[in-house]
Amino acid sequence: MMGGMAGLDGMDQPQQRVCVAARSAAFAEDELALRAIDRFGDPTVEEVRLPSRPESAASARRLTELIILRHWQLSPQLAEYAVLLVSELVGNAVRHTGARTFGLRLLRRRGWIRLEVRDPSRGLPCLMPVREMDISGRGLFLVDRLSDRWGVDLLPRGKTTWFEMRVTDR
Repeated sequence: MMGGMAGLDGMDQPQQRVCVAARSAAFAEDELALRAIDRFGDPTVEEVRLPSRPESAASARRLTELIILRHWQLSPQLAEYAVLLVSELVGNAVRHTGARTFGLRLLRRRGWIRLEVRDPSRGLPCLMPVREMDISGRGLFLVDRLSDRWGVDLLPRGKTTWFEMRVTDR
């Protein structure tokens, strides 16, 4: 009865277009991530070096999402949190170190993933108290809240800031 009502014919078509558009957007993101691996390398094999520019955060996010979702086949929520946190660490490396490049590494062992951002500064990041209306300074707060553990390893020339998250191995 409702099929004959004006405006309801072909209601499936807009939903199909949305699905096709979503698949196309996902394919485009995968393509950009694969290009990032071609350009910078695979951060699961060895540390990749990215230019210390704000736009490199997008490359780091793409690499992280591709590895977690496609390569390691972990949950979308874990990928979402990891992408957010790696973006925060990259933002700190770009904004506060004055370096020309930074390193990105993704590691996995049974039950855990670890993401590392290495830069040449020995200045330690500082977890600051965050108030509701603050518009900056939330990066390490988010890392502290969303990861299972995090830290900084001082190196002879610089530091590695890292976080780890528990995963359920299949």
